[in-house]
Amino acid sequence: MLKKVIIANRGEIALRILRACKEMGIKTVAVHSQADKDLMHVRLADESVCIGPAPSPQSYLNGPAIISAAEVTDAVAIHPGYGFLAENADFAEQVENSGFIFIGPKADVIRLMGDKVSAIKAMKEAGVPTVPGSDGPLTDDGERTQAIARKIGYPVIIKAAAGGGGRGMRVVHSEAALLNAVFVTQSEAKAAFGDGTVYLEKFLEKPRHVEIQVLADGQGNAIHLNGRDCSLQRRHQKVLEEAPPPCIDQEALNKTAQACVDACIKIGYRGAGTFEFLYEDGEFFFIEMNTRIQVEHPVTEMITGIDLIKWQLRIAGGEKLTVKQEDVIVRGHAFEARINAEDPKTFMPCPGKVKHYHAPGGFGVRVDSHLYSGYTVPPHYDSMIGKVITYGETREIALSRMQHALEELVVDGIRTNIDLHKDLVRDGEFRKGGVTIHYLEKKLKD
Repeated sequence: MLKKVIIANRGEIALRILRACKEMGIKTVAVHSQADKDLMHVRLADESVCIGPAPSPQSYLNGPAIISAAEVTDAVAIHPGYGFLAENADFAEQVENSGFIFIGPKADVIRLMGDKVSAIKAMKEAGVPTVPGSDGPLTDDGERTQAIARKIGYPVIIKAAAGGGGRGMRVVHSEAALLNAVFVTQSEAKAAFGDGTVYLEKFLEKPRHVEIQVLADGQGNAIHLNGRDCSLQRRHQKVLEEAPPPCIDQEALNKTAQACVDACIKIGYRGAGTFEFLYEDGEFFFIEMNTRIQVEHPVTEMITGIDLIKWQLRIAGGEKLTVKQEDVIVRGHAFEARINAEDPKTFMPCPGKVKHYHAPGGFGVRVDSHLYSGYTVPPHYDSMIGKVITYGETREIALSRMQHALEELVVDGIRTNIDLHKDLVRDGEFRKGGVTIHYLEKKLKD
């Protein structure tokens, strides 16, 4: 068992990790920026260390400062949460080389899955279905690039190998626009990620975003925990998620999930991870793997009863995964609404002081949030301020509970996207299940 853990994150995920540690009897150290001294998990942690000023590069992205905090507090492990340094292979390597445990995969696995080209290659070798594409980076050979696109068929999409979060992508509908699109995407990728490598894939026109949660101990044991549907997105950013995915070919899901488990064993994966897919016409197509805990992990916990954060901690402490695939039983349905401090019309972040906060409650309602009345949302970080999660024996019950929970939720003093969520859970097409990744963008445009 780990004795003391550095929580190298902020907000709701930091509080979520702290609660799991407390239940397991693990001491906690909250590292925080000067702007975050009043965060709830900082108040509740056994110890806290300020690691720098508000800007992320000087605090939450400052690896040496986080490792120094571990040294001075005698911590044994570092939990990166999501975002910031969670998928930074160099940081994971520095942590391990400094004598601490990185609560996540080994650095070489993070590097493998962090590069989209190498990740796709590894998944193909492991039998995970992938999108038809260039099978490697595009070169300066324009004729070869055009030949690949012709063979696949338009439209195609150019993607940055080091991209993420919806950045570094460009859809091309004709051969006339192809080479210029490749050049522009390469230039943008170089500027944004320091790596101009791009590759090409078939562009699926009406896909859904379905992901598969896995747990592996790096000792030859791995399981999947079914899937999640994350198709309600705005500018490639998830808004509302659910589990299990509705209106899905269950046989295809089970087959793909097992391939993900096999891939975890093959690459020596350790910890919690998520395989993300585009799903269209009954087929799954791998797009990337997130080598960390996901924002939307609570919906999986609700339908399986398995605490993913606790298992991250256990696996990092050297325990073998004792949960077998046959032990994973899906019951009921769950939704998660991401609550953001943002203008409901322009979607611009809206930091400020929360004058009054009231969280919803009742049977089947869970709220993961660091908010409290009087807390000031800083302007320096992501605008997400919490998550409302609801569970029900059926999808309809879970959706009804979400509608009531959103009506009960009160966040006064700042603008939020609560009204957007209220509209979404009443939306007729969404209530049917199975909307595509383009549905929300079109709805907002209309």
